[in-house]
Amino acid sequence: MTGHIVIDDIRPATPHGYPAKAVVGEAVPVRAVIFRDGHDILGAEVELSHDLHGPLSTAALGALGNDDWSAVVVPERLGRHHLVVRAWTDRGATWSHKVGVKLEAGQDIDVEIAEGVALVRAALSGRRGLARRTLRSALDALSDATLTPEQRVAPARSADVLAILGRPDLAPDLTTAAALPLWVDRPRALVGAWYELFPRSHGGLAGVAGRLPALAEMGFDVVYLPPVHPIGRSHRKGRNNSLLAGPDDPGSPWAIGSAEGGHTSVHPELGTIDDFDALVDAAAAAGLELALDYALQCSPDHPWVGEHPEWFHRRPDGSIAYAENPPKKYQDIYPINFWPAEEADRAALWDACRDILAFWIGHGIRIFRVDNPHTKPIAFWEWLIPAVQADHPDVVFLAEAFTRPRVMARLAEVGFSQSYTYFTWRTAQHGEEGLRVYVEELAHGPTADYMRPNFWPNTPDILAGPLRDGPPSAFALRAVLAATLAPSYGIYSGYELYENAPASPTNEEYLDSEKYQLRPREFAEPGSLVPLLTSLNRLRRAHPALQQLRGTSFVASDNPQLLAYTRHSDDGRDIVLCVVTLDPVRAQEGLLHLDTVLLGLPDGQPYEVLDELSGETYRWTGADVFVRLEPWARVAHIFSFAASAAPA
Repeated sequence: MTGHIVIDDIRPATPHGYPAKAVVGEAVPVRAVIFRDGHDILGAEVELSHDLHGPLSTAALGALGNDDWSAVVVPERLGRHHLVVRAWTDRGATWSHKVGVKLEAGQDIDVEIAEGVALVRAALSGRRGLARRTLRSALDALSDATLTPEQRVAPARSADVLAILGRPDLAPDLTTAAALPLWVDRPRALVGAWYELFPRSHGGLAGVAGRLPALAEMGFDVVYLPPVHPIGRSHRKGRNNSLLAGPDDPGSPWAIGSAEGGHTSVHPELGTIDDFDALVDAAAAAGLELALDYALQCSPDHPWVGEHPEWFHRRPDGSIAYAENPPKKYQDIYPINFWPAEEADRAALWDACRDILAFWIGHGIRIFRVDNPHTKPIAFWEWLIPAVQADHPDVVFLAEAFTRPRVMARLAEVGFSQSYTYFTWRTAQHGEEGLRVYVEELAHGPTADYMRPNFWPNTPDILAGPLRDGPPSAFALRAVLAATLAPSYGIYSGYELYENAPASPTNEEYLDSEKYQLRPREFAEPGSLVPLLTSLNRLRRAHPALQQLRGTSFVASDNPQLLAYTRHSDDGRDIVLCVVTLDPVRAQEGLLHLDTVLLGLPDGQPYEVLDELSGETYRWTGADVFVRLEPWARVAHIFSFAASAAPA
């Protein structure tokens, strides 16, 4: 039954009681609606506790007005935590307020003095040292009838005494809300620049090791490898997804499994497990981390097909069903049936899927990009991810779920650390409004407490929007948007070389897709996007404002082809202003209308901004500033504010 105090709408939280998300060292805002009947003044706090280590810290919740309260907690450990919000009547503040009102009105406060005596006496119980002496002095004054009423209550209304009187242990109506779970990841679950490449196009795992120094020099954090396992021969696809493969066609890496092994084997043409271990070590030495694809599907030649036929879907004619996503057909891939008829078969299958992760974790992998998780049962992920993270809380899971919003949200809710998003398709055809609304939803909407976006302009499957037959400026502007709108972003190898030929006018995939053939590249080509990507990754590391999403605010522009937004660090000390053209062909210009209060800019005085992409300094005055971008020369400004203009 509800008592005097109501605690409601606590955030961070998820709709169905799964843990919200944070990372170690992150300033996590906690909000709640708290109120009670009458006019008594409330106190409130939030306690952060760890499931294994108990209570860690307590922060006072401050009243924002209209019954909204907020605080900040900073978790310092990996793993499962809980947030507990408590509220109580602050008897000291309530009493002091009543005294002040009556004194101001010139009314008698004899009753309030008697109440103060009772409060202080109750607080004295169990107090020692300075606290006891402070309370004793206040009680003496309250009891001294020779003093004026103002003098009698003054010591008891001091900050030191009221802090004691307002403690929750003195309140008879202390109310505690139900604990809310919070999962705390390592920072890489929130922030990172990803680069995807196919090892076979580099001559195998040893060739990838040779590529790592260049990727580290460009400032990437994660190198993501598609499946490195043996590839089936049956129904192997040829170039451009042809049904007929030639003798030298390598097939799709997602057609996993052959006579050489399955999900815990390395394709012999890529190297050995020792070569894989050496690559993991080489990446660490270069300051990089390897991410591996986790694709729960099999080629017709996978050992599981013969050993566990009950793990696959059967057609009425008895044959095993291959994967389809009309109009696409994947004759070389068998989906897994995650709900076999027998419970024992289901348990064995799920354990086998967990064992795949355990194997690669044992070989140094702590990041998994999960292929098509939305085609597997939510219940499976609800079981698998916590089971893995119970032993390895540093493991990060990226959901490749280009699917319906509610499905994406539930996958994030049950445990996925990050998610692909619709950014790939939020292009100029949607205008500034479409992209702005989508980012605001991700940054501030209902899923912001638990769904972390990872922005990818392209993937091996997707050549979208302005990239199709687009000029270099299209690749540049999409890279800037991805790198500055989300803490995590990624590109697929070849992006820096402006690969832009679509498979057909209606197919969003690449012509000569690397999924089906080798694509060796000459990365030292002059005029590539490498300098811009290097600058973007450098700025992402230098600016805390670019390392979290909550501080995103859009700036009004009188030209919808100019997308402008500010990014703020949690402490407000770092602010970045980004202006990006959405037009890769024509020059665009217009006025931006800055929020000078939000930016801490001087009223009516000149201030300087530095374009950190070009090194140029601009001198502006006031809120309305002119910007012009010519995409053949530059597609964006990334401004920082001079120290004199930055908020204190």
